[in-house]
Amino acid sequence: MSHFSKQDELVSNDTLHTAMSQLIAAQVSRRKLLAGGAALSASGLFAGLAMPEAEAAQVVAPQAKRLGFQSVPFSTEDKVVVPEGYSAEVLYAWGDPIGVKGRQPAFKPDGSNTAEEQALQAGMHHDGMHFFPLPMGSSGSKHGLLAINHEYLDPGLLTGDGNKQMTEEKYKKALAAVGVSVVEVARQKDGSWQVVRPSRYARRVHGETPIALSGPAAGHALLQTEADPSGKLVLGTLQNCANGWTPWGTYLTCEENFDTVFCDFSQKSDHDFNKTRYGVPDEEKTYKWNEVDFRWDRQLNRNEINRFGWVVEIDPYEPNAQPKKRTALGRFKHEGATPAIAKDGRLVIYMGDDQRFEYIYKFVSAKAWNAKNRKANRDLLDEGTLYVATFNEDGTGEWRELIHGQRGLTAERGFASQAEVLIKTRLAADVVGATKMDRCEWIAVNPQRQGECYATLTNNSQRGAEGKPGVDAANPRKNNLFGHIMHWVENGEDAAASGFKWDIYAMAGRPDAAAEEHRNARAMGDAFGSPDGLYLDHNGILWIETDISTSTLNQKEYAGMGNNAMLASIPATGEIKRFLTGPAGCEITGISFTPDHRTLFINIQHPGEPGNEITDPAKPRAISSWPDGDKGGRPRSATVVIRKNDGGVIGL
Repeated sequence: MSHFSKQDELVSNDTLHTAMSQLIAAQVSRRKLLAGGAALSASGLFAGLAMPEAEAAQVVAPQAKRLGFQSVPFSTEDKVVVPEGYSAEVLYAWGDPIGVKGRQPAFKPDGSNTAEEQALQAGMHHDGMHFFPLPMGSSGSKHGLLAINHEYLDPGLLTGDGNKQMTEEKYKKALAAVGVSVVEVARQKDGSWQVVRPSRYARRVHGETPIALSGPAAGHALLQTEADPSGKLVLGTLQNCANGWTPWGTYLTCEENFDTVFCDFSQKSDHDFNKTRYGVPDEEKTYKWNEVDFRWDRQLNRNEINRFGWVVEIDPYEPNAQPKKRTALGRFKHEGATPAIAKDGRLVIYMGDDQRFEYIYKFVSAKAWNAKNRKANRDLLDEGTLYVATFNEDGTGEWRELIHGQRGLTAERGFASQAEVLIKTRLAADVVGATKMDRCEWIAVNPQRQGECYATLTNNSQRGAEGKPGVDAANPRKNNLFGHIMHWVENGEDAAASGFKWDIYAMAGRPDAAAEEHRNARAMGDAFGSPDGLYLDHNGILWIETDISTSTLNQKEYAGMGNNAMLASIPATGEIKRFLTGPAGCEITGISFTPDHRTLFINIQHPGEPGNEITDPAKPRAISSWPDGDKGGRPRSATVVIRKNDGGVIGL
């Protein structure tokens, strides 16, 4: 998800490496779907994982042939709408206590909670998340931990009077409102879910949590600051967008729009990669953290920004374990970190860079993961190879390694070491000639078929514009306002392969659009646009969440399409149905199932957000009062539990 759209305009990938051959959109429609089908075997997502028999049975579940619910219509109502026979209940909203024993401050609807209280509560703007069963290593579906991202904040909601006048207390509260929550949850006898309080697992990782930098870039001069001359310990994680997880039960949270909290009034230089390729603005007037703390002002602290833009590993089962920023996975605006297991047991992590004309990556660990010894995997993500994708016109693709000394990644090109390749990942991808994509969001891996992936390309209004890259095979629409979904299968159905075959699964849009490039290309599907969240479940249902900008929501080319939504699709048939719609001004995000697929957790992010993305503190309920209604003082992002009323499997 890319927020603060005006900031997004400041950077674009204008590198001049060899472009893909041009291909008109009509050519894409003639592509045949890749041959395949679900291989129901242990070569799936976590092949080799020592799973209980019950969970192993779920991995080889029969694939759905049709969706078992009626589509919900477009909606502009200020509520969550689900199909008949389903229920949706709020579980964990901004400001709810996480459950630390003896320290459980209640949410104050007027925004007057202190920074200290906020650090013990749910953060703002819930995003990616994952359910971890309890006890650890089980396939339990009634009790577990939820790790939840809190991507960013709305200063107009966070405090009673916004941040027109910035103070130390407001700054501290802002840092406490971002990051990650870990909460314990349990299903009750009536089927409903509750946060367990108190809980020994309850934890917040936020903007002031000490986090280790690990891997090849740790300790490099570009990561050293006056406060941390070692370059190995950073305070905080923020702008945590989508997520991932590991087969040994740790959580991966992804730092995306980290540039938006920094400022740099110094003159733009071709040698300053953070300004030319990561988009650091001259001024920062949304958060205003630099007015209180010089670490966010690059004129005074040049390297602090290099300590953000990483994938962070957190152990939800060990609340005292220090989180680690895994530098081997590269530094860019990470959207997600989706895992797969290669045929030889190595861990593969797929990642998108969510900005116009950026890239798709994967990381392959150097060693196989150990299913019998959890501690042996503790630093598995510190060694391996980072690759970036090229999509060729003929439907083939290549993963190009980003290794110092290879493919032009030399000191003469600005990469003195592997550490610099990783710190300047975007520049390295430019050099090797990766394909510029239309904002890659989430990547979903087929748990039933090794090496099969789907990826959302949310939109790119600048594709084909004057002075910008034109259309190509993988990004075939100019002014791509509605986005599309990519699909590929790795060669040999091995996630660690160096090549793949790809096609386009769906072109989002609407059938009545005036412009051909805005029409959807799925005959059996409900209309949708700006696909973002994505997950392929064990039953063969592809879940799609939308993030239409609030400046566009239900207006302009999206007029009449209502609020953001969640859809379900069956790749085998192409069927797409609208499963859920959210309240006014929100984004639908976060997808996680219990192992039995009878409970679905999703997140409602920024309900009530206005078109300029900053709420007027004098009118916090101008657009939405969800979820508290008239009794609430302001809208709150929240985790929602979705269940089938008869206790059945979601979607079937």
